[in-house]
Amino acid sequence: MGLKKYIRDIQGFPKEGIVFKDITPLLIDANARKECLGILVSTVKDKKIDKVIGVESRGFFFGMLLAEELNVGFVPVRKPNKLPFETLSASYDLEYGSDTLEIHTDAIQKGDRVLIHDDVLATGGTAKAVCELVEKLGGVIVQCNFLMEITFLNGREKIAGNEIFAAMTY
Repeated sequence: MGLKKYIRDIQGFPKEGIVFKDITPLLIDANARKECLGILVSTVKDKKIDKVIGVESRGFFFGMLLAEELNVGFVPVRKPNKLPFETLSASYDLEYGSDTLEIHTDAIQKGDRVLIHDDVLATGGTAKAVCELVEKLGGVIVQCNFLMEITFLNGREKIAGNEIFAAMTY
C-alpha cells in the first residue's frame, strides 16, 4: 500500500526549521490504519507482552490498538500533571526544546514485559525517558516500536541495546 503516502509534511511546525510528520491522513484512512497496525503487530506477535505503553499523545492512537490486538494492558505515559495518581517522572531533550514525561507508579510491575510505542523516533530523547521509567519500575523492555523513524537524527543511539522497530523510515 505504501504507508508513506499517508504521512503529510508540515513545514515550520511546531517551530521554524522543523518538518513535522503529520499522521492524521494515516489515521483517517481505515485500510492504511489496519495495514500499519498489522505491520506493527507482526514484529511482536510471537513475543510475550504484558503491557503496551503509549506515549502522549500520538503514541496513544496505535498504542491502544496494539494493546487491544495483543490482548494486554495499556499504559499511558503523559506530560506532567496529567495523571491523577502517584507518578514517576523523567525529563528529556527534544529537537526543539525539553520536556518531562510521567507514568503511574503502579502501571508496571517488576518483571512485566513491555512494548513501548510512539509515533516517531527522532532524536531519541522521548524514547530514552520512557525506557528509563520502565526500567525504574522493574519492567523489561521487549521492543521500542514506532510508526516512523527519522534516521538522520540518530535517535537509535539513545536507546541502543533495546530492540527497535519502525514501520517507516525517513
